[in-house]
Amino acid sequence: MTGDAPSGSGTQPDGPDGPDGGAGTGAPVGGTPAGGGRPVVTGLSTTLRTVALPRPWGPDVPANHVIVVELTLSDGRTGRGFSWTPQIGAHAVRALLDHEIREAVIGCEPHPEVVWDRLWRHLREAGGGGLTTIALAGVDLALWDLRCGPGGLVETLGRRRDSVPVYGSGVNLHYSLEELVAQARRWRAAGHPAVKVKVGRDALREDVARVAAVREVIGPDTLLMVDANQRWDLPRARRAIAALSDYDLHWVEEPLPADDVTGQARLRSCVDVPIAVGESAYSIHDFRDLLAAGACDIVQPNVVRVGGITPLLRITELARAFGVPVYPHLLPEISGQLALALPLPCMAEEVEDASFAALGLIDEPYPVSVKAGELRAGDHHGLGLNWRAP
Repeated sequence: MTGDAPSGSGTQPDGPDGPDGGAGTGAPVGGTPAGGGRPVVTGLSTTLRTVALPRPWGPDVPANHVIVVELTLSDGRTGRGFSWTPQIGAHAVRALLDHEIREAVIGCEPHPEVVWDRLWRHLREAGGGGLTTIALAGVDLALWDLRCGPGGLVETLGRRRDSVPVYGSGVNLHYSLEELVAQARRWRAAGHPAVKVKVGRDALREDVARVAAVREVIGPDTLLMVDANQRWDLPRARRAIAALSDYDLHWVEEPLPADDVTGQARLRSCVDVPIAVGESAYSIHDFRDLLAAGACDIVQPNVVRVGGITPLLRITELARAFGVPVYPHLLPEISGQLALALPLPCMAEEVEDASFAALGLIDEPYPVSVKAGELRAGDHHGLGLNWRAP
C-alpha cells in the first residue's frame, strides 16, 4: 500500500464567482459565507492511497486508488469521504479537489444537496460526469458523514430492512477455468445466495463452458448473473444470451457499450433475461435516458461515479417511478448501507478480497459485516469509515 501526506487545508481567499456563482443559497462560490453564525466549510484536504489488490482485476488493474477527503467546519467538526478509481484518473481527480473544488466549497454551509448542485454547476465546463463527479463524491460523502452526526447513515436515511443479501462477484475474465471454479466453490462455502461472473471472451464457446462450470458448482438454487463489461455488440449479445439460455441467468450486465442506449433497448426487447446497466453512467440524465428508453430492468449506480450519496438518492427516486430497482455497484462499505435504506429490495455486491476492509484501508469496527451471505450495518456514527493511517 502506498500513500502520501495530506494536501493543504485551511481557509482560502475569496475569488470571483464563476458563471453560476450567484445561483442557489448559502455562500457564493468562492465568496463570503452566508448565514451569520451558522457553521461553514473552512478547509478541505486530500490524501491519495494506492493499494494492491490481492486478486488483481487483470494485468492492467493491479491496484485500486482511493482519495480520502476531509472537510473542516468553522465550528471545529470534520467529516471524511472518499473518491475512488480502480484504474486511471486518481491524480486528475485529486487535482480537481485540491484546486477548483476546494476554492469553491470554502464558505459554503455543509448542506449536501445545496453544495452538490452548486459544485456541479461550477465544474460543468470540465464535464458533466466522469472526473468531475468522481471528485464531487469525495465532498458529498464527507458532507453526509457530517450530516449523520452521532447516528449512522442507515438511520439518517431511514432503515427499511435489517439485512440485504450479498452476491459474490469476481473480476475474473482472466482467470483460468480451474481458478474460476475454485472461486465459485468459495462463494458457495461462504453461503452467497447469488454469484456473478465475467463473460466476453473472444470465443463464445469459452464463455458457455465457464458459465456451465460455475452453474454446476453452485447448483440450481443459487442465482447466477453474468457481466460482459461492454464487450459485445448487439448481434453478438443476442447470440451469447441465446447460447447461455440453459443456465438460468438472473441478469445480464453491461452487454453493450454503456452509451448505446438505443442498442440496449433493442436488446432488452428481444431477450427474456433481465438487463442490468448503470455502473458506467455518471449523471441522473444518463439514467433518465436509459429508463425512458426502456433499456434496462435493473440500474446499478456506483456511488462514487455518480458523484456521491446525494445524486444516487435522486437516481433511486427516478428509477422508482419506472418500477426499476437500484442495486448499488461495488464499494460495499457504503453501498451496503445504502441498500438497507433503498425503497425497493436489492442485493449488495462484494467483489472477492476487494472491500476497503480486505484491502487494509480501514480499521475495525467496520461499517458493515457480511456473514452467511447477508450484509448488516454496524453500530457507528457517520459513514463508519475509520481510515487507517498511511
